Amino acid sequence: MEQEKNQTETIVEDQNNDEVNEQPESDVEQTEVTEELSEEQQKINELEQQVSDLNSRLLRTHADFDNFRRRTKEEKEAAAKYRAQSLVEELLSVLDNFERALAVEPTNDETKTLLQGMEMVHRQLQDAMQKEGVEVIEAVGQTFDPHLHQAVMQVDSDEHEPNTVIEEFQKGYKLKDRVIRPSMVKVNG
Repeated sequence: MEQEKNQTETIVEDQNNDEVNEQPESDVEQTEVTEELSEEQQKINELEQQVSDLNSRLLRTHADFDNFRRRTKEEKEAAAKYRAQSLVEELLSVLDNFERALAVEPTNDETKTLLQGMEMVHRQLQDAMQKEGVEVIEAVGQTFDPHLHQAVMQVDSDEHEPNTVIEEFQKGYKLKDRVIRPSMVKVNG
């Protein structure tokens, strides 16, 4: 009987040893699975971070491109709007000379005929400039505006309001909404 008891104890010990041996193997497997999961989670987190970074870069690039497109469009519009500016600037002195020539009083019929022809050419030149968007800046009687007028003289007069343009020495011109040349004026101080 003792033999049977010893055999039973041995079987129970073997079973216990097997359980003990199995338990660490289970912990090892569980640890390995946990490590694999944590490595996979790290990879997932890294990939999610990369996706987030790429999305933000894409949004910034898209915004930069939209800004570039808008700036380019505005520059093209401004170039088209003011394309005649350099020509107009060159023609202003011609227009001034025409006006000086037309201010001469004719003394005979021949001079009158010549002045009539010059008036027609002057009118054509003014019409062509108006079609391009050139406007004369009104000065006399207006309140002095340093954006539109260049004061070359100042007088004190009781006949006019203070800071009013009294006389214009040279006409000023605007091309659309841009001042090409300010009016040279005398201002009441």
